Amino acid sequence: MTPAVRPAGPGDAPAVIALLAQLGYPGGEAFVPRRLAELAAHPDALLLLAEAGGEVLGLISLHFIPQLALPGDFCRISYLCVHERARSLGLGAVLEAHAVEQARRRGCDRIELHSHQRRVDAHRFYARQGYRESPKYLLKTL
Repeated sequence: MTPAVRPAGPGDAPAVIALLAQLGYPGGEAFVPRRLAELAAHPDALLLLAEAGGEVLGLISLHFIPQLALPGDFCRISYLCVHERARSLGLGAVLEAHAVEQARRRGCDRIELHSHQRRVDAHRFYARQGYRESPKYLLKTL
């Protein structure tokens, strides 16, 4: 399956909401349409969708972060999801390859992401893509 990869638009809210629910984030109906507009307007954010046969089957959300103390910037993958029925078909790798291309285009020299320890299958996917574990991730809830 070779999907088309394109930026998300306002009409993609239902598909994005459904994918986020599969990722474990239900209830996006109240705010995802607004978030899509905010991301589209943000110069350092990009939400890409993988589409095949007219259906959105995956998404990857990217943020480009300038660095003060390092020569290269970095790209953060904040969400990557492939529809349950399209997993293990290579869509995640296609989306990740687009992330690498966009990151290089933006002057990034690395990509980082956070993946909860319960997402064992995702960890195996990222390892196959060349990611390695970083020592520590800290979080403060506001």
